[in-house]
Amino acid sequence: MRLKICGMKYKTNIQKVAKLHPEYLGFIFYNKSKRNFEGNIAELPKNIKKVGVFVDADVEEVLSKIEKHNLDAIQLHGDESPEFCKIFKNVEVIKVFPVGETFDFKMLDPYENVCNYFLFDTKGKEKGGNGVVFDWKLLEKYPSKKPYFLSGGIGLNEIDKVLSFLRRQKSKYCYAIDVNSKFELKAGLKDLEKLTNFIKQLK
Repeated sequence: MRLKICGMKYKTNIQKVAKLHPEYLGFIFYNKSKRNFEGNIAELPKNIKKVGVFVDADVEEVLSKIEKHNLDAIQLHGDESPEFCKIFKNVEVIKVFPVGETFDFKMLDPYENVCNYFLFDTKGKEKGGNGVVFDWKLLEKYPSKKPYFLSGGIGLNEIDKVLSFLRRQKSKYCYAIDVNSKFELKAGLKDLEKLTNFIKQLK
């Protein structure tokens, strides 16, 4: 199972987390976020994909960040249209959908052919990083074959729940687990001990 660690912010911490070899590291380019990334991304191993996270940014900003940071993927966390997703040909496109007590899977239809992955996160006050888990039973009705990232309040206390979910046939299109706020010492600073423990059990 692949792992994405999101909300990276501090250079030394990024380098230490990279030594744990997650498949993806996420950098948030959204100035309303406590984890907004500024500066340059430290050199990363080639096997780690750099993900830029955007919320209703304009095309020029996204293209600029892709070029500046040599991003491998973009995660679109706002109300971006299918037409917007279609513009970005040379990176992986991850489209985020917030999930509340219910979810209408018909929302996915227009995005089927314009992104590489879906990401399901808990609907909350913030655009991600709310630290709350949604009801994964909703994904038993997942109608697509597109691989998806599972996100939203996943921490060490959820590892048994994660492993149980991944054993089920219904989770076969779950491509990666996405973690963030539950592994922090403060916003953007990741707890290496907790991450090491989580990765050991996940893998």
